[in-house]
Formats: sequence, C-alpha cells, structure tokens
Amino acid sequence: MKMEGKKVLGINGIGRIGKLTLWNNLYQKYYDGIVLNAGREIGKSLEDAISYLTSDSTYGTLDRFLFGYTGNTCEAKIISRSDCLIELCGVPVKLLKAARNPRDINWAKEGVRLVIDCTGAFLDPSLPADHPKGSLRGHLEAGAEKVIVSAPFKIKDVSHGAPEDSATFVYGVNHFSYNPLKHNIISAASCTTTGLAHMIKPLVDTKETTDIITASMTTVHASTNNQSILDVPPKAGSKDLRRSRSVFNNLIPTSTGAASTLEEIIPEMKKVGFMADSIRVPTSTVSLISLNLTFHTIFDEAGNPIITREFINDIYKKSAEGGQRGLLIFSENQNVSSDLMGCPAAVVIEGLESHTRTGFLQIDEETLRRHNLQASGNMNIPVTHAKIFGWYDNEFGCYVNCMGKLAKYINKNLI
Repeated sequence: MKMEGKKVLGINGIGRIGKLTLWNNLYQKYYDGIVLNAGREIGKSLEDAISYLTSDSTYGTLDRFLFGYTGNTCEAKIISRSDCLIELCGVPVKLLKAARNPRDINWAKEGVRLVIDCTGAFLDPSLPADHPKGSLRGHLEAGAEKVIVSAPFKIKDVSHGAPEDSATFVYGVNHFSYNPLKHNIISAASCTTTGLAHMIKPLVDTKETTDIITASMTTVHASTNNQSILDVPPKAGSKDLRRSRSVFNNLIPTSTGAASTLEEIIPEMKKVGFMADSIRVPTSTVSLISLNLTFHTIFDEAGNPIITREFINDIYKKSAEGGQRGLLIFSENQNVSSDLMGCPAAVVIEGLESHTRTGFLQIDEETLRRHNLQASGNMNIPVTHAKIFGWYDNEFGCYVNCMGKLAKYINKNLI
C-alpha cells in the first residue's frame, strides 16, 4: 500500500498502546492510510488479526467505543489477503508481519514518513541504526523521516547525553519547541508525565505560584502489561521484587521516572526538589496523581495568604477555559476512576479534593548561624502547602490521545 502524496502513518507494535493508537487514528481520520507492523504472525488467519484489532477487554468493541449505542458500525473488510491489506472504518490498514528489527521494516516502500514506535523495546535514541538488537534509528534508515516513541527515553550511556536530534515533547505543554529541521526522534514521555506536566504548567505560568520550594507526587496507577498476572520468580538481578507479584491481588509500591522526565518538559522544575513514586493497583486503566507542593507564601493587603484552595482551583478553571482547553478539565463532580475511562483530556483536576494550608517554618538563631545566614533572633518563614488531585486515563484517553495530537502536529510540519 504505497500512497504517493498521501498521509500514511506507520505504527510499530500492536500491544496496548499500538492498538489504541490505531483506534485513535481510525476515529480522527487524519491519515489516508495506516501501516501496522506486528513483526509476527497473529493467530491463524487475517480474520484473527481483525478480531484482535477490533475488540478490547478494557474499552469494549471498536464499534461501541467509537459510536456508543447509536447502532453505527465500523466495517472491517479484507481488501487483499496476499498483501494483508484490510479496511477499518473506511481507512486502509496494511499489516506487516515479517520484520521485528526497525531497520528491516521497509517504511519507504509503504510511503510512510512518520512512525510511532509502540513496542517499548527501543528506547535509546543514541544507539546506531545497525545495533544488533535494533534501534529507533533503524526506522530512519528504513525510510521514515520522523519517529515518535511511546515511552520516555532510556539512554544507557548517559555520559554522552541525548543526541541533538532527539527531544521529549508533551502536546499542549512544550510541543511548540519541536524543530522539524533538528528533531528526528521524539519521545512522547509517559502517561504519568503527560498528566503531571498538564497539572504543573498552569502553576508555573501563574505569577503567585511560581515560587515552589518542594514538590512530590504519587500516582495511584492502573496495572500494565509489565506486571505479573500471578506471582512469578523475579528475573536475575531484579531490584524491584514487587513487580513479580500478582497485580490481581495487591497494591504494589514501585518507582516512576515522571519527575525526572518532567524537568525536560518544564525546565523551571529543575530547581525544585521533586520526588515521585507509584502505587500499582488492580484496575485496568485510569490512574490518579496526588500532587503535593510547598510554596513561599505571599499575602494580600489585609494580611491573608493569597494561595488558597479557591485560588488554586481558579487557576485550573482558567486553564481549562483558556490555553489548555480540551487538554485539562476542571471538575467538581465526585468522580471515581471508571468515570474517566476514555476521557480524552490529559488530566482532570478533582477540584473538590484540592486543599491548602499555610503555616510558619520556624528556624532558630543557632541553625541560621550554622548555615552562615545573617539574622538576629529566630526566624518564622510563611509557607503554604497544597494538595491537588488529577485523574488521567493512562491508556486511550490521556496518553494515546495526546500522543496522537503530537503526531498530527509533527506530520503537518514535515518538510
């Protein structure tokens, strides 16, 4: 399926994010065709592949997800068995099965200029195209012009840093920094970083809340495919033994790289001591960020602290109606996680649960002297602590939707 002069999207990998990226683009209908690389046989026939691609245990059937209960259907037709060419919702979709190494996927032959790599196997933009285990640069050698990876970069040799032609972007936060003349390999960060970045952006864009002393977050995160269904022995050298415990039966504390990736997207956060962790829970999708921030307190003319619960919520209300419209939603409903399944926003602020408290950090004269600080007597420094909750559908709604918008933006700027 080579479509000269047409917009053809390449998707490498048909796991959770790969399949849902297909669904997103079947709905958007921005591309004239999609080339989907599975890298292996799927079931016993092309019908088996269609069955997998049009149904999902979390979101239901493709028909129901796209059209609800209207009765409309997304027709699936086989166009050519020999070419593994099908049509879904009127969009040509070609299924490739021969190659797993990116450099062996002939994107040029298929007319693909932009590829989204959803395998999770290729995360280091510094590896050469001919790396024996494959690399993101292999897509470029195979004919693609730009590659988006659906995960944060993991660079093994950090001493050299990230290559100049690679960068991390979250749509609606820093995607305008994309330079088509410079950036060829792009990370769409992670689902948690996407939601977190949209929670932080309104605060750093507001004068009164830019002075953040410390920040921390915990994501109460739905299960993912890198966790065990039942208990299994940890892999050799494994540092996190809890990842091998059953996701069905446990709350599992673990780590997240959301804070470090956030600094790439919002550089202002580099000065803040940001801590982040994750608790995996036995649900299929929709996660919740609990964000804690401490601000230097400022007062109004009457001597009252400016940063209050109402002030924080008002910041998010204005963002939801302004620059982050459609990407940030402010809600005063009493939500539970299933209410947000499929929600296309990057984050939904749970306004009823926003809280602030202002107090004084007391520092005695001896401590001040020990740190060579000039002061006479004790010092009381006013600080305000804020707790903010944000929902995000870590699969289709938040992550895949935002990555789809980023891909569309990059595609529009192809030279």
